[in-house]
Amino acid sequence: MKVVLQNLTKAFPKRGKKETGEVIAVNDFTFVIPDGKLIGLLGPSGCGKSTTLNLISGLETPTSGRIFFGDDDVTDLPPENRGVGLVFQNYALYPHLTVRQNILFPLQNLRGDAKLSKEEMEKRALEAAQMVQIEGLMERKPSEMSGGQQQRVAIARALVKMPRVLLLDEPLSNLDARLRLQTREEIRRIQRQTGITTVFVTHDQEEAMSISDMIVVMKDGVVNQIGAPQEVYDEPVNLFVAQFLGTPPIHVFDAEVKGELLYIGGKPVLEAHGVADQPVSAAVRPEGFRLDPHGPLTCALERVEVMGRDTSVVCMHPNCRNVVIRAIIPAEEKVNESDDEVRFSLKPAKVFLFDAKSDLRIDAKLK
Repeated sequence: MKVVLQNLTKAFPKRGKKETGEVIAVNDFTFVIPDGKLIGLLGPSGCGKSTTLNLISGLETPTSGRIFFGDDDVTDLPPENRGVGLVFQNYALYPHLTVRQNILFPLQNLRGDAKLSKEEMEKRALEAAQMVQIEGLMERKPSEMSGGQQQRVAIARALVKMPRVLLLDEPLSNLDARLRLQTREEIRRIQRQTGITTVFVTHDQEEAMSISDMIVVMKDGVVNQIGAPQEVYDEPVNLFVAQFLGTPPIHVFDAEVKGELLYIGGKPVLEAHGVADQPVSAAVRPEGFRLDPHGPLTCALERVEVMGRDTSVVCMHPNCRNVVIRAIIPAEEKVNESDDEVRFSLKPAKVFLFDAKSDLRIDAKLK
């Protein structure tokens, strides 16, 4: 099911007694979610991603704009008539019901032509449970299950209705790290198996990048960039997107371009063809540092952290806005920890230049 968001805006009144006006939670959001794709809505807390999800589901009414499921305008339809499955962050299971009863609940509330026989409901519930691999837990109560198992019940309950669109609102936030990894892989498997158009809300960029076909990066209710995860990572349109994606985060240096050379701390580090002389923000991905005893970028060495396949060189530079620099180098490369300094050259493909005032990306050919 293709979902079309057309100039979607949602404004809330300010709550303070002395405050007037409105808070714009979602601002002129236009996007087409392709049929059968998993889309990640990504951004910091308060950016409007959950509000967008609530608008799609019908839990919120847009201030302006329209929502289409396929060719159907669903903007004014109540949630129960939209054909959506919604999974919440806190699972929202009925504690007094068994797994079977929780999954059956949406089917038992169908009316009219949509009403199913008891046999058909049981069959659908079992199929949904099998899809999320909890068919052996059907008689348990939620209190007798782990967090990951409860989340699977919530997903099964959303899937049993055979929704046109599946909406997931930070479904992994309450799980531990290992369980998050396992559950997100399950969500991707289920989405591919069912082919249901899915919108996945998260503030965790690693989650969004790992399972999404496309990601939408939001800030203050405004869409900053839309694209395939790797495309957005490799070609950020502004400094916010560059800083939000990536672990460890990108390192931003106060720099300048003079004579088509990029200078950091007064030393030329790369050629910057096609860029006029100006102050810039130079952002370097952690993997963009190359250990080089004759490199132009000299940093004060703090420590070395061995992480198995990689080594993290923790260091500092007076022109870097980050508290510390974490340069990721291959594990086989060795750093003398008794040295006070470490020197790097930079990989041009992992360096981005941004306008010092607007933070917009500067098109530059770095060498």
